[in-house]
Formats: sequence, structure tokens, C-alpha cells
Amino acid sequence: MPARLVRTHLPALVAAIFTTITLTSPAMAAAENVVVRDIEPTKELPRHSEGSFATLASGRIIFYYTQFYGGAADESPARIVGIHSDDDGRTWSQPATIVENNAGKNVMSVSLLRLASGKLAFFYCLKNSWQDCRPQMCVSTDDGATWSAPKNMLEAPGYFVLNNDRVIQTKAGRLIAPLAFHRSRNTDPHSSKSFDPRAITLWLYSDDEGATWHEAANWWAIPVRSGSGLQEPGVVELADGSLFSWSRTDQGAQYGFTSKDGGKNWTAPEPTSLKSPTSPASIKTLPGTTDLLAIFNDHSGRFPFPANKRTPLVAAVSSDAGQTWPKVKLIEDNPDGWYCYNAIHFTKDAVLLGYCAGDKTVGGLNRLRIRRITLDWLRES
Repeated sequence: MPARLVRTHLPALVAAIFTTITLTSPAMAAAENVVVRDIEPTKELPRHSEGSFATLASGRIIFYYTQFYGGAADESPARIVGIHSDDDGRTWSQPATIVENNAGKNVMSVSLLRLASGKLAFFYCLKNSWQDCRPQMCVSTDDGATWSAPKNMLEAPGYFVLNNDRVIQTKAGRLIAPLAFHRSRNTDPHSSKSFDPRAITLWLYSDDEGATWHEAANWWAIPVRSGSGLQEPGVVELADGSLFSWSRTDQGAQYGFTSKDGGKNWTAPEPTSLKSPTSPASIKTLPGTTDLLAIFNDHSGRFPFPANKRTPLVAAVSSDAGQTWPKVKLIEDNPDGWYCYNAIHFTKDAVLLGYCAGDKTVGGLNRLRIRRITLDWLRES
């Protein structure tokens, strides 16, 4: 067996044994919070990062993520691979290639979404250069066994970032894709100096499950002096049908937007109560409730934090549409850790998190971690 398979298999085996042991204890079974898989970087595969989950009709859970093979930088060569679990996320298969790299740079940043029609949607970014990065969409009518040819979601040229696990479908059936646009600073597509990190946030929407896409009526730049602008946005539908969107910034907090018309128009960005470094937050609605669950790096002071680092990682719950987040639980607190690019997926009684869990030893974005947390653990004091 190749060395890299042994490396990725052993953590899963240990996690599986540990999970089996803990589940035999009545005291532990009700509130479980365990790492079920760490995929470590190797010389041949130096980075495993951001992905997204989906549940198939069979009950199998899939997780697609980015596997780098030619370096660990964001512009290094990478493909999209997938693993699966048949025991509610407790153990995971070895990776198989889903999309081979056919771009100038890489393919990365996956969102998976079960559509109201029953089809499965698959989004990712195709990055050709520092001036050309655009999101693609594929659809499966056989639960991921095969996928349609990828289709550009927008024809406009440019560098558009669609983060992992970001696309949603509203109760009315509209797809919303939040994007960050980065302008070019010069004419050299192969120079990183061409890339302007100061992003604007915009949104695409579709009323025909991705056959056609339209840009929202307005986009926003950050209204203060900033080196980041409004990067890596996300979106969630609230209980009243309005939409809440947010972007990471270098201002010490996520900035938020709202839409009352299904994503066609958005309010101006304002700082939210999610105090964080320049690191993306992830937010979804807890099943069976109107509460929001946020996974982010909490720099509010509730827990010790080193300035400008993506640690600690917390789970926070809001019962007032994201205005406040009084219920907070610590997930990761290594001061040398680097926790970001979360995917959130709910099973019948748990939530799966897939995220980068690096450190100064392996590199901040290079280790991929899957954690399984029961909903009972989230509800505990």
C-alpha cells in the first residue's frame, strides 16, 4: 500500500476505534464531539483543504474537497476528490478523483447542494490565472454517480471567488451564490501582483435551478479604508424569508448585509457582532428550529486568542436572526492552530464539520479535519 494511503488511513482507524469505545458509554453517547478523520499533508500531496458534504438517497454521506499535488499555495495545481461515509460520518473511505485539474492553475472550493427538484448540484471554482477565476456548476440526476459538463455561472471575465459550502436554495426555490470579485492591477495574468486582495461582494441568483443566472441589482465595497475589502461572502435564509449575508474583513468583525426581496437588492455592509480575524465564518440554520449555528474564529474575548490568527474555533447559536450569539462552545483552542473554511452538514442527530486544521508544523491550510458533533453536545450548557 502506498505510504500516503497508510498516512490518511491510520487517523481514520484510530478515530473509528475511539468513537466505538465512546459510544459504549451511556455518559458519552448523548454528547459526542470527536475528530473522525484527519487527512495529513505529504510530500506528494502537500495540502488537503476546503470542501462540502451531501447526503445521498442511500444514506451515504459524501465529502468533496480540494487535493493539492503541485505545491500548497492557493495557485498551486489541485484536483477535486471525494470520500464517503456509510455510518453517519463516523468513518470515511479513501479519496477518489471527482474532477481532474483541467485549468491553468487549479480546480477548488466545492459547494454541494441538494436541490428542491431532487437533483444534486456541484459548484467549484476553475482558476486559470490571477485574472481568471470563475465558478462552475454541474448537476447530477443519479445522485452523484455521474455529473453534467461544467457550466460557467457568469460570462463576465475576472477573478470571482465562490467559497466552499456557500450556495443555498431558498424556500421559494431561488438559488443564491455569494461572490467576491477581485480586480486586476496590471495586464500580466501570471503575476500575483496583478491580483488586488481588496474585494467587493456581489450575488448571483437563479430561478431555474442554475440553467440561467442573474446578478443582483447592487454590489458593495467596504465603506472604510481596508486592505481586504469584503472577502469570501456567505449567505443564509432567515425564518421570515429574508436573507442575511456576510463577508470577512480586516476590521475585526464580519460585515453583514440583508435582502428583503430574495437576493435582488442588498443593504449596505455594516459590522456584525461576529468578532473575528480576517477569516471566513460559516452559518446555517439548526434543523427543526429557527436558530442559526455559526462556526467561526471568535475574537470577542470570551476565549483567549492570539491576534490575527485563525484560532480559537467556536460554535455559536443565535435565536434572534444573527443579532447576538449568546450560546458559544469551544471547538478548537490550540494557539498555534489555523482553523478555517468550514463546511457544515447536518445528519439525523449530529453536525459534521469539515475544515482546515493546520498549524505551524504542517502549514495553516494543509491538514483537513472532519469532526462529528452531536446536536446534544451543542445544546449542553
